[in-house]
This record gives sequence, C-alpha cells and structure tokens, in this order.
Amino acid sequence: QVQLVESGGGLVQAGGSLRLSCAASGSIATINYMGWYRQAPGLQREFVAGVTRGGSTNYADSVKGRFTISRANAENTVYLLMSSLKPEDTAVYHCNARITTTLIETGDYWGQGTQVTVSS
Repeated sequence: QVQLVESGGGLVQAGGSLRLSCAASGSIATINYMGWYRQAPGLQREFVAGVTRGGSTNYADSVKGRFTISRANAENTVYLLMSSLKPEDTAVYHCNARITTTLIETGDYWGQGTQVTVSS
C-alpha cells in the first residue's frame, strides 16, 4: 500500500509565497515521476508542475517563473515552492506520483490535497 500526504497549504496574500510538501510512504520500490496538480471550484483538475527521478522539470505556462518544483529522492518527497502568488492560484493542490511498488506493480497515486487560498 502506498500513501501520499501533502502539507503546507494555507491562506496568503497576493504576492506572497508558500511551500507545499508531499511525502510518499509504503511499499515503494521506485518513484519514477512526481508532480502537482490543482483544482479550483467548478473547474477541472489541471497540471501545475512535474519532476522526473533524474530532476528534469516541466511547468504549466501559468506558473512558469513563479513556481519551482523539486524532490528529495532519499526522502520520497516532492516540494512546490510558490512565489508571487495570485488570487487565481487559489485551489486544492494535489500531489501525484508514478510509483513502482515492491510487488513490481506500477501505478499513479494521489494525495488527498491541500488548500491554497490567495487573497487580493
């Protein structure tokens, strides 16, 4: 069994910063890819940022230059540093990871989400 647990959300004023964390635990052999998605009320979940095991990153155009994703492989943890936050960044942020378990099964796993609210 694999679990992803996010932390670090909260309320921040526009222009401020937050850092989200997501820790994976359980029967993990390898974490191949880790990323962040977000879902605002009434909208579909959208991709925010992702990072491979080797450290290659990609970002949604809406967050390029403001958000930075990183990971600590030894701790099975991914981070999202969000700067210059805007009210439109308000959403529930979900961690996603493609994990190969110790049973040699590969699948996509999701965290429960953490709320980020940016006030104007």
